[in-house]
Amino acid sequence: MQCLVIEDDADTAHYISNGLKEAGFGVVWCRNGVDGLHLATSERWDLVILDRMLPGDVEGLSIVQAIRTLGKTTPILILSALASLDERVRGLRGGGDDYLTKPFAFSELLARVHALLRRSGMKEDVSELQIADLKLDLRRRRAERANKPIALQPREFRLLEYLVRHQGQVVTRTMLLEAVWDYHFDPQTNVIDVQISRLRQKIDKDFSPPLLHTVRGVGYMVCVDG
Repeated sequence: MQCLVIEDDADTAHYISNGLKEAGFGVVWCRNGVDGLHLATSERWDLVILDRMLPGDVEGLSIVQAIRTLGKTTPILILSALASLDERVRGLRGGGDDYLTKPFAFSELLARVHALLRRSGMKEDVSELQIADLKLDLRRRRAERANKPIALQPREFRLLEYLVRHQGQVVTRTMLLEAVWDYHFDPQTNVIDVQISRLRQKIDKDFSPPLLHTVRGVGYMVCVDG
């Protein structure tokens, strides 16, 4: 499950992101309306959580309306300190599926997330991912290929999970930095290259066909046929 969180307050964003990750979601955080609009309309998400009031020229409801204009039915949970009845109605009529006022308890946010996913028909309780003979057990955080266990460090598992969830799609360095390392800037290091190299040694070296591929100048892709 991939969730986009658009929230300018770092503390609130970390609170939401950490809780969702512990609940088994993949999370990408964006802190302004312009970048949020781009990500929300150019990528596929299982859920979008966004603040009404965002810095810059693009506010939350504009993002909601842009998503709906494109015909996307992605569940959208609006967060806002604007708690009046009129504002809540405005948010829902503007295309939001649910509206949660600040401050809020994470337990309530998670309950609303689950309710939205149930209503949208999404399978939120996926416990295993697979491509070819590579299997990931998301509950026990274990991996195996051709029925052979693969020892992965937590970060390596998180990286592989993200790549497998996006199998057949090119995943950029920026996407990996945000989703796996929680970086919202490029640290100008080779951390991704090192981790990809280690991961490739573990899941591809002694197996066929290779699954982890480099797309030069763009990023990486997990797929069967290369």
